[in-house]
Amino acid sequence: MPSDALVVSDTSPLLNLALIDRLDLLETQFPEIVVPRQVWNELTEGEEGLESLRELRDDDFLRIVEVERSDLFVEVAHDLDLGETAAICYAVEHDVDLVLLDERDGRRVARRHDLDVTGVVGVLLRGAKNGEVELANELDALREAGFWISDELYSRALSEADE
Repeated sequence: MPSDALVVSDTSPLLNLALIDRLDLLETQFPEIVVPRQVWNELTEGEEGLESLRELRDDDFLRIVEVERSDLFVEVAHDLDLGETAAICYAVEHDVDLVLLDERDGRRVARRHDLDVTGVVGVLLRGAKNGEVELANELDALREAGFWISDELYSRALSEADE
């Protein structure tokens, strides 16, 4: 990923990395993360992981942006939650390089709009390829935190890390 890459995130990748204490991977992989206000509101509904997310915001690594309810927003909101909708709309409107999304429906809509997508497993896989993480341990930690990872995805991620 180029050092000037524009990356926008939905709620799930940020929250799940916070839950397993691996938000540091975002800082080593990206120059900053754009977070729509709708996503930030979802993140702050709970307490888990919030302190470390606030620290990243206060350090200007997470940049909170406003996303208006455009025609695209209304269209996408029929299929997705507000956070996913805002992330995808921001990505389309600002020609972002990468969208961080985990949910299948959100990824499908993002790809329909020709957006490059990765999720929490992709971030961990990048970290493994850079020697920053032991992938199996982090995938297990995600599962323990309540993030569902199919056995097929688990195995595929481990295989890719070994390539």
